[in-house]
Amino acid sequence: MTSSIPQSSSPWWAPERHADRRPALLARSRFDARVRGWFAERDFLIVDPPGLQRSPGNETHLHAFATTMIGNDGGGQAMYLHTSPEFTMKKLLAAGETRITSLQHVWRNRERSALHHPEFTMLEWYRAGEGYDSIINDTLAIIRLAAEVTGIAQFEFRGRVCDPRAEAERVSVADAFLAHAGVDLLATMDAEGVPDGEALAAQMISVGLDVPEDRSWSYLFSLILVEKVEPKLGNGRVTVLDRYPACEAALARRVPGDRRVSERFEVYACGVELANGFGELTDAAEQRVRFVSEMDEKARIYGERYPVDEDFLAALELMPEASGVALGFDRLVMLATGAQRIEAVLWAPVAE
Repeated sequence: MTSSIPQSSSPWWAPERHADRRPALLARSRFDARVRGWFAERDFLIVDPPGLQRSPGNETHLHAFATTMIGNDGGGQAMYLHTSPEFTMKKLLAAGETRITSLQHVWRNRERSALHHPEFTMLEWYRAGEGYDSIINDTLAIIRLAAEVTGIAQFEFRGRVCDPRAEAERVSVADAFLAHAGVDLLATMDAEGVPDGEALAAQMISVGLDVPEDRSWSYLFSLILVEKVEPKLGNGRVTVLDRYPACEAALARRVPGDRRVSERFEVYACGVELANGFGELTDAAEQRVRFVSEMDEKARIYGERYPVDEDFLAALELMPEASGVALGFDRLVMLATGAQRIEAVLWAPVAE
């Protein structure tokens, strides 16, 4: 199925524009049903976490929508729309659930583009007692399912193509940086994974890359990833980008035998990030340290910080070993229908 929805100045609800969009929307509905069935066949429970939370997540570059919850006494409490159902779903794992999934709306501020929308649909699931290889296999199966539902031969986006049915490529972040940017990433951190921004800047200079004024390691890492590495991923076949630096994986456990990297992966098709998953961190003390570090960096860059969910940290004490992933449902529908903008596959976009 290929979508050739034209750009239009008409509102999304104009009958002629809706008629153009409707084939992709119907494909979305069919995929929605098939996904729910796929998980049910594998004994997953579909759960429905609340969107309103005390903490929206504690990652540096995620921005939330804030609101105030008014109590019966008229008093107000700061609340946020969640950026992911992750905290609640992990509390359910602590409560004793073992296979859970959710398909629901999440909210992220400062994000609107062809691939981003301030309110979007996230497919997230967890397996207790199973390694993250099982979650990677799930993710690849869901991508193939999307292509099966729409009948598309290959994904196409901005001149790039990807065969969703081909065997996926799996590459570590360190190997991808070396191959596509000439940067030896692991040489820029110590044995505990503590990064050195100046060392990374020196690596960039040595291979002829421009170095910005902000030389923090995390900023330089993101710059190289976005400009040099991501465009090379998911071309021809799906890419699983694996083993992220521990300092870029706040919610993932470290890889046994190498504390510099963690069990975090992302999945790409046509250079588009589709999913972000982890072998989940269950050490509450280490998780607190990481959250504080992330919020310190957010405060440095953006002048704001979000509260830590103490209830979540308490639940980690009971949470079993588990793996999980969040997949951008709308983005996958985009690729599976040939759409070039995320709003082409939303029943109704957020008003601008």
